[in-house]
Amino acid sequence: MDRSKKLTLLVLLVVAVGINYIDRGTLSVAKPDLAKEFAIDDTRMGFLFSAFFWSYALFQIVAGWLVDRYDVKWVYAIGFLVWSLATAAMGVFSGFWIFFALRLILGVGESVAYPATSRLLAANYAEEQRGFANALIDAGTKIGPALSTLLGGLVVAHYGWRALFLFVGLGSLLWLIPWLWLVPSEKRREKAGDDPVATAEPGVAWTVLLRRREVWVTSLGMFCLGYAWYFLVSWLPSYLVEERGFSKEDMAVFGSLPFWAMAVTSLVGGWCSDRWIRAGGTPTRVRKTFLVTGFLLCAVLMIVAVRATEAGRCVAFLTAACAALGFYSSNVWAVTQTLAGTAAAGRWTGLQNCIGNLGGVVSPVVTGMIVTRTGSFALAFTASAAMLLVGAILYAVLLGRITPIDWSQRRGEPS
Repeated sequence: MDRSKKLTLLVLLVVAVGINYIDRGTLSVAKPDLAKEFAIDDTRMGFLFSAFFWSYALFQIVAGWLVDRYDVKWVYAIGFLVWSLATAAMGVFSGFWIFFALRLILGVGESVAYPATSRLLAANYAEEQRGFANALIDAGTKIGPALSTLLGGLVVAHYGWRALFLFVGLGSLLWLIPWLWLVPSEKRREKAGDDPVATAEPGVAWTVLLRRREVWVTSLGMFCLGYAWYFLVSWLPSYLVEERGFSKEDMAVFGSLPFWAMAVTSLVGGWCSDRWIRAGGTPTRVRKTFLVTGFLLCAVLMIVAVRATEAGRCVAFLTAACAALGFYSSNVWAVTQTLAGTAAAGRWTGLQNCIGNLGGVVSPVVTGMIVTRTGSFALAFTASAAMLLVGAILYAVLLGRITPIDWSQRRGEPS
């Protein structure tokens, strides 16, 4: 793929993942008003937040198989359509169980995003380019919640929570136009003699993949990230409004700052890691340094933030914590793409994201129960910090060398 086509593909992937996170974050912004209107307590709201991750995590396995087997362009387009319509429907229908079902559908649609993105980057970007390419994707995942919190909070404050879901869900559909127009299908690429989006080599059997220690270490490390990250995505707006006393307008502005900071440091981390590798650093040393340091700094700063007596200092430390986490998130998928290669990138990514998003299943529910019983978020922040510490140990001690795995002697037929 030539440089201009790579750039077009990357821009569309960054925009798509940003929309992905805006759509999933709308419920967090709408929560105070929606919960009040339908008398949903924090425990039930925790389950409503969690519903998305039930289907999202489960369908990662299916999505990984689909993008390894079928045209990535169309798999992604169909998933995008499903999740956009599910978001818009939240602004039309009412009732806890209807919202629960729509969150499940949202998770099914969004499950295609990471397996498809990872396979495309593994096929089209070299090792020394993947850090910044993945950092741009990761920045999109942080700009999404930032915009969802900032603009979404203002929309809810002035037009109500239903307008937010309708605006985001229907507006997202515009992305499909350039995706369908500008991104060639795999078959069209092969007929044109261009490099295919994904290689035609056979995939790696699940039985082979599941025997690799690296698969389980990266997946459990992602679970630790998922627990802490989705705690912030799901509950940060409520924490600032209900415990720190922010107005909706102030929450929209100050609640978005941690996500903006994380987007910036993700880009910086991706650029620095690529530069370090080009200068002679091994992927093992470079990637592990960013992964472990990011987790440890974030854990410490989260504890400091929740103990801060002033609301302004709390936001400052939370912003710093998310900035530290950006150094981790800019490199984590580059590790998987290097280890897996194109033969296993889709399935490995699907499994890793499945296990990672189980953290998103657990975290909102546990947080809701903690807040209901204790009346405070302090223990919830401590639990998230502990998860990050466990993740840092996994990467530092158990991951091993980050070098492409030779699947040629152990590849089986795709299951």
